Amino acid sequence: MKHDIQNRNDLELLVRTFYDKVRADAELGPIFNEIITDWEPHLQKIINFWEQHTFGVQKYKGDPIEAHNQVDERMNYGITAHNFGTWLFYWINTLDDLFEGSNVDLLKFKARKMQTIFFMNMAQNRP
Repeated sequence: MKHDIQNRNDLELLVRTFYDKVRADAELGPIFNEIITDWEPHLQKIINFWEQHTFGVQKYKGDPIEAHNQVDERMNYGITAHNFGTWLFYWINTLDDLFEGSNVDLLKFKARKMQTIFFMNMAQNRP
């Protein structure tokens, strides 16, 4: 039986399972695998990010909007709304595969909101 996301261990399972899918995807894999060369620190940073957005734990250090702008620049401003849609598809499906509950709903909502903010900011910062 599925349960709600209750702690960092649940977030770790979510993030690792999600990125396994993303890294293997024909559309997203080349982007992520070119940019991220040392996966473990990245995974820990992302787990910190979601732990902060789920439980208020202040471990995350970084600027995700700037990070996405840098990725877009490195990819010759080729990141598309479709890429973000594919990312969201995997995020929601991974959440649904592993968990159920109010924190799952919260993480879906926050991911949809961030997807829009990140992509709009990237589009505004293109030359």
